[in-house]
Amino acid sequence: MAKTLITNGTVVTATETMHADVVIEDERVVALVQSGAMDVVADTVIDAAGKYVMPGGIDVHTHMELPFGGTFAADTFETGTRAAAWGGTTTIVDFAVQVKGESAMEGYEKWMAKADGNCAIDYGF
Repeated sequence: MAKTLITNGTVVTATETMHADVVIEDERVVALVQSGAMDVVADTVIDAAGKYVMPGGIDVHTHMELPFGGTFAADTFETGTRAAAWGGTTTIVDFAVQVKGESAMEGYEKWMAKADGNCAIDYGF
């Protein structure tokens, strides 16, 4: 079980901002405590002094590889999700194209095949 400690940061939640430590186990936040209040042994320690610690953003309106007017959107699932990650976005919800005569499930499966193994962040449709 990998454990990470982000310490000394200014943590921003949906309801407040506080000086706190964040404990992460296997990519999941398991504790948010006042800085120094908990003795944590971690595999990785990140000193966030002078920095904000915030949850990743969710972009619910993306168009990766979208065909339009004989062209395609500039971003592939790989390039678009890498760019999103650099900007702090950790999840996208993409538009799954359903072409005329195709079922919604067929459109979904086609888009899932494009994204599978090519995304740097979480995704949905």
